[in-house]
Amino acid sequence: MKTIINKINDRQLNSDIIKKAGNILREGGLVAFPTETVYGLGADALNENAAKKIYAAKGRPSDNPLIVHIADMEALEKIVRDIPDAARTVAERYWPGPLTMIFNKSSVVPYGTTGGLDTVAVRMPSHKVACALIEAGGGYIAAPSANTSGRPSPTKAEHVKEDMEGKIEMILDGGTVEIGLESTILDISVTPPMILRPGAVTKEMLEELLGEVTVDNALLDEEGGDPPKAPGMKYRHYAPKAKLCVVEGDGEAVVKEINRIADENIQKGNRVGIIGTQESIGAYLNGVVKCIGTRQDETTIANHLYAVLREFDEEDVDCILSEAFSGDGIGNAVMNRLLKAAGHHIIQV
Repeated sequence: MKTIINKINDRQLNSDIIKKAGNILREGGLVAFPTETVYGLGADALNENAAKKIYAAKGRPSDNPLIVHIADMEALEKIVRDIPDAARTVAERYWPGPLTMIFNKSSVVPYGTTGGLDTVAVRMPSHKVACALIEAGGGYIAAPSANTSGRPSPTKAEHVKEDMEGKIEMILDGGTVEIGLESTILDISVTPPMILRPGAVTKEMLEELLGEVTVDNALLDEEGGDPPKAPGMKYRHYAPKAKLCVVEGDGEAVVKEINRIADENIQKGNRVGIIGTQESIGAYLNGVVKCIGTRQDETTIANHLYAVLREFDEEDVDCILSEAFSGDGIGNAVMNRLLKAAGHHIIQV
């Protein structure tokens, strides 16, 4: 299969390109496209055979549910059994945007899209290309991240090309995404609502609207045997090819430990990658050192995380050592992805 790559500008949409991409989706094909979070791999969410193509292209376990992307609230009413008041409250504030909500699904949503579950994950993205494509493609696009399952999610079209060229019909190249981490997932089908995946819409932001919001213990449970209720809960995700270890503790102690481990590995002939920040990179003495952003603004760290992990793949390092980040705000989402990528391999100093 030849994959067509079309550059597209969200400030001046090319209607011909959007129409062609929409036709591919309507005919059961796959299109990768930018959102404000990461690039998505889209198929008609109401076409079970199309959804199966996503799993095949990604090498994704079939019990790992897909997120259905919509462009307006009217579309939601068709695919869910009911819309709780709490969901309407959240949607008024954070849709369109980087938030997915889980509802009890209606019969029109095939189990092939939901991973066999009676619930459906739904998001309304804010990216203009994504919104236009949803409308052109029939109103319902199932779209996980457009990467090989387990690899770092794509934040630019080049990442999608690395993983998906020859497997899908089209890539819409909208440049680098804004946020760089997948959406927050909030299960609105339970009381109180529960966060299944942290993201840019934080627990604190949701609690301001809803009061009590819980966090699923499965975020930290790698051994759970139940089917995952949302993407990213069960299987190894976001991982570079090299072994990744996160070092957590006081700043100076972290730098000292990373330098020690790096020296140990370099003496053994290993190529070492180090993830630091603007505040710390000057303190690392050896290895391939990359700056992920600044601690003064952890959105910069979120924005660069996956790109840096993919750069280390290109550098062919044998191991990667990363500083830890705060558990507050979007830093919580950064740590969630880092620990997943590291297989929860963390050193406390």
